[in-house]
Amino acid sequence: MRLLFVADPLEQFNIKKDSTFAMMKEAAARGHEILACEPRHLVWQRGGRVGATMRQVALSGDPVYWFTEQHVPQTPLADVDAVLMRKDPPFDSEYFYATHLLEQAEREGARVFNKPAALRDHPEKLAILEFPQLIGPTLVTRDAEAIKRFHAEHRDIILKPLDGMGGMGIFRVGADGLNLGSITETLNRHGTTTVMVQRYLPEIVSGDKRILVIAGAPVPYCLARIPQGSEIRGNLAAGGKGVAQPLSARDLEIAETLGPILAARGLLLAGLDVIGDCLTEINVTSPTCFREISDQTGFDVAKTFIDALEAALTSA
Repeated sequence: MRLLFVADPLEQFNIKKDSTFAMMKEAAARGHEILACEPRHLVWQRGGRVGATMRQVALSGDPVYWFTEQHVPQTPLADVDAVLMRKDPPFDSEYFYATHLLEQAEREGARVFNKPAALRDHPEKLAILEFPQLIGPTLVTRDAEAIKRFHAEHRDIILKPLDGMGGMGIFRVGADGLNLGSITETLNRHGTTTVMVQRYLPEIVSGDKRILVIAGAPVPYCLARIPQGSEIRGNLAAGGKGVAQPLSARDLEIAETLGPILAARGLLLAGLDVIGDCLTEINVTSPTCFREISDQTGFDVAKTFIDALEAALTSA
């Protein structure tokens, strides 16, 4: 099959950790053709179909110069077997526009994973609001006074922007309230930008767990991203240590509750973030941690994903 990965520039990949690379490697091992482009390469014109100038990629096996390529003339997305949207956040206006182009490609016959409409409908911070029974105390607001009241009630809180990734822009304010006003002004931009506020979960010391759900079923291992030193963030991008471990009973309960719902909405792959017993995020744009889980446990996440992709394509 011909598989098109819509992703960040290939030159930026860290193949030791990159889940998109793991997908490519497994797909190539099965004889599938690997194509790649960036969202900026998507184009549509009246009378035609959504297409892109693509790179046909061959994996070299070299740890640095890991691919060779041939450029492919502009090709309709409906002419490849599957389009995998793997562009990293932020979910900004350009990402939003890309989902609309991909949805037009779907109308023209393309198969896109994850489904573009589902990407738009599940902003990664806000998607948890649909499942209040699984989350901790949470507030979404622009209002500085509402944030003060939430802090007065819970005393130890986390504030974060809605469009961040990798732990970017996350702040903790303890019982003394030190710098709450300044942090709020920084994140809500004096009342013009919405932020998320959550009660601090002390279980973060044991890790912010990433649970991968593929075709509605959880991978049996998660990656606990454990904060190091004085850092409150467990994100690997923020220096957290990734430790793979079996799912707990609560992890499994959360994953089995959400898995069928997300799969039915066209989300072949999702990454659930769990701290302690609480769901904190639902990641759908480009969930990661394939390599870390596979390397530490021997469970081949990429194989499971490509199995699911092939099944989705052959069942249509």
